[in-house]
Amino acid sequence: MSSNELLEALNTLVEEKNISKDILLEAIETSLVTACKNHFGTADNVKVVIDTEKGSFHCYQVKKVVEEVFDPAEEISLSNAQEIDGAYGLDDMVNVEVKSKEFGRISTQIAKNVILQKIREEERKSIFDEYYSKEKEVVTGVVQRYIGKNVSINLGRADALLTENEQIKGEKFKPTDRVKVYILEVKTTNRGPRILVSRTHPELVKRLFESEVTEVKDGIVEIKSIAREAGSRTKIAVYSNNPDVDPVGSCVGMNGARVNTIVSELGGEKIDIVTWDENPAILIQNALSPAKVISVIADDEEKTAKVVVPDYQLSLAIGKEGQNARLAARLTGFKIDIKSETQAKEAGDLLDYENDYEDDNASDSENEFSEEFDSFDEDALLGDSFEDADSFDDVDTASEE
Repeated sequence: MSSNELLEALNTLVEEKNISKDILLEAIETSLVTACKNHFGTADNVKVVIDTEKGSFHCYQVKKVVEEVFDPAEEISLSNAQEIDGAYGLDDMVNVEVKSKEFGRISTQIAKNVILQKIREEERKSIFDEYYSKEKEVVTGVVQRYIGKNVSINLGRADALLTENEQIKGEKFKPTDRVKVYILEVKTTNRGPRILVSRTHPELVKRLFESEVTEVKDGIVEIKSIAREAGSRTKIAVYSNNPDVDPVGSCVGMNGARVNTIVSELGGEKIDIVTWDENPAILIQNALSPAKVISVIADDEEKTAKVVVPDYQLSLAIGKEGQNARLAARLTGFKIDIKSETQAKEAGDLLDYENDYEDDNASDSENEFSEEFDSFDEDALLGDSFEDADSFDDVDTASEE
């Protein structure tokens, strides 16, 4: 191989494998030293000189000039030394070039394997570094195939694994489908980087809003909290650092364009966007949207809240299988006790809510928000207490969607 061909091959590897040229040149040097050691039995006196600009390399054995040669690997006769340069004399050190064609088949194969092994190691390291830097970010991948119930997704230079637990329930993929995934973890193994991705992580929703909503990306609008049940519904609480910017409107977009793009990417998952408020009572009221609320009393120290809603809004406030209340509890961090207006009156504490609201001297830890709504003549529904839980067996599931 000529110097130009070697240089071109090195440049191609640098570009395709994202490996430093210095690393490749080091691998060549190591391979030549290894080949010399295998061929001559020693490499203690081997020196490799590489011209990084021209892509040329030379391998030398440094030998001592002697009258009588006892060790050909480390000694050279005076006559042979003077054939290289007539100025050499006894005890001088001579660089005797070693031609790679002198190596046997085994030595040549060993040298080749050393180079290939180094390239593989550096490529794995390069891939690991690239995707480790993208950990906790969203990337676009191409579905390759199912491995059991897991999905292999190509991210470009490496394949990632979408395990069954990180898949949205009911979501199916076909080969060549393009899909956005959240990189959970990148680990190094003997076979190269192992990349685990998710479609269910709440941060996936946050990153999608950052990519779709300029105000979120620029930090004008902050996503303060996210509660998600992947494939079904997500609630996010947003806050604007600019009083002239509507945080909810920014995330929804013109005619819902921005949020609809994200909903489509998540396979139709519903997304409720509510306004964040430092007052926990107002935040809880917002979090229970789309249900309307009559009264909220929030205990900031105990992280509990009592909520009263119109009778006809109770099932909507609770949600199907308790989902709306459950997500609101996760979003706000409060255990929420929801009662209908009728039940609150029967319990005799609706008046207390109203009195607390009118009391200007109420403590900061007791916050109440009240608003009047028209009442409908319907059967009273049982109220329930909701927190971050997984099962709600006693909840009325007749929710308005």
